[in-house]
Amino acid sequence: MTQTSADQGRANKAGFETRAIHAGYEPDAMTGAVNPPIYASSTYKQDGVGGLRGGYEYSRSGNPTRTALEGALAAVEDGERGFAFASGLAAEDTIIRALTAPGDHVVIPDDAYGGTYRLFDKVAKLWGTAHSPAPVADVDAVAAAVEPGRTKLVWVETPTNPMLTIGDIEALATVAHDAGALLVVDNTFASPYLQQPLTLGADVVVHSTTKYVGGHSDVVGGAVVVRDLDLADRIGFHQNAMGAVAGPFDAFLTHRGLKTLGVRMDRHCDNAERVVAFLDGDPRVTEVIYPGLASHPGHEVAARQMKRFGGMISFRVAGGVETALAVCERAEVFTLGESLGGVESLIEHPGRMTHASVAGTDLEVPDDLIRLSVGIETADDLVADLDRALG
Repeated sequence: MTQTSADQGRANKAGFETRAIHAGYEPDAMTGAVNPPIYASSTYKQDGVGGLRGGYEYSRSGNPTRTALEGALAAVEDGERGFAFASGLAAEDTIIRALTAPGDHVVIPDDAYGGTYRLFDKVAKLWGTAHSPAPVADVDAVAAAVEPGRTKLVWVETPTNPMLTIGDIEALATVAHDAGALLVVDNTFASPYLQQPLTLGADVVVHSTTKYVGGHSDVVGGAVVVRDLDLADRIGFHQNAMGAVAGPFDAFLTHRGLKTLGVRMDRHCDNAERVVAFLDGDPRVTEVIYPGLASHPGHEVAARQMKRFGGMISFRVAGGVETALAVCERAEVFTLGESLGGVESLIEHPGRMTHASVAGTDLEVPDDLIRLSVGIETADDLVADLDRALG
C-alpha cells in the first residue's frame, strides 16, 4: 500500500539509501509483499458515485504503482511532491505549460541538452514562450539574460549536457527569485544521490528517469519534484490534463532502479575517476572535461553542491572530427549509443548524435568532442578499451 503523509515524513528523515528503498510504499497489508504490485488497471470500481477507494478512479489521474514511485522520488529529492511522466521531455513540456504562458520568457543554458533546446525553440516558441541562452556558469550573464517582469523561469542543467558546465544553484536561485522567476534544475546528470537542488534553493527539479534513476537502459521516463504545494497543484493539474504519465510497468521498473541508485552511483563515480586519470595528459587527448578535475572551471562549485562528480565524461581528441568518429566506432566495451546512466558504458559523438538538433546554432558543440557514460563494468576493461579505441 502507499504511504500516509506521516509515514512519508518519517521516511524523509532517513538516509538516502533508506529513503530510496522504503519511501512511497509500505509492505502490502494483505500479503506482506515488499514491492508495489504492477496495477495493470485503467479504471477502478467505485463504492457508490464518487466513492473512490484511495482516491483512484482512472489511471491517467492516478495509479498505485505510479503513486509509490512518485512518493519515492519526492523523498530522495527532499521534496513535497513527485510526479512521474512517460519521458523526460514530457516532464519538461508539462513544466513549461504549467508555469509559463504565451508572452512569457525563459532563460536556458547555452549548452543545453539538444532535446530541451528543440522543445523550447521548435515547440514552446510557437506557443508564444520565448527563450534566451546564457552560460550557466556565469551568474552575471544569467542575470543579464533575465527580462524583468517577463522571465518566469530560469532553467539550468548542472552539470550540463554534454559540456559538463557547472551552475551555482544557490546563486542562480537568488537571481531567479530577485526577478520574480522560478529556478528549474535538470538534475539528470548528477542524480538525486549526488545533488539535491531543492535544498539549495531551486523551485523545481526535473529528471529523465530513463538515465541514472532507472539505471538499466530498459525503461523511458521522466520526473518532476517540487517543494511548494501551490506548484505541486499546478504541475499535478497539467500532468492529468495533458496525460503524458508513466504507465504502471514503466513506473515499476523505474522504482526498482531507484532502490539501487546509491550503490550504482558510487561505482559509476569510481570508474569515471579511473577513466579520467587515464585520459588526462594522454597526448591523443587535447582536453578532458570532468568536474572532478581541479582544472575544471566549475570544480569548486561542484565540490560544494555535489556529493561526488558523477559518471559522465566529455573529451576532445587530436585529429578532429574524423578521429572522434573513429574512436567511437572502434570502442568495444563502450557501446556506441545515445542515452546515458545505465549500468553499461556508452560512447557517442554529440555533434552527430544527441546534439545534432543544435548544429548551426549558438549551442553547437565541438565536432571533435566525445561523450562517455561510464558504466559499472571492471574499470581496467574500460581503460583498456579506450586505449585501444584511441589507436
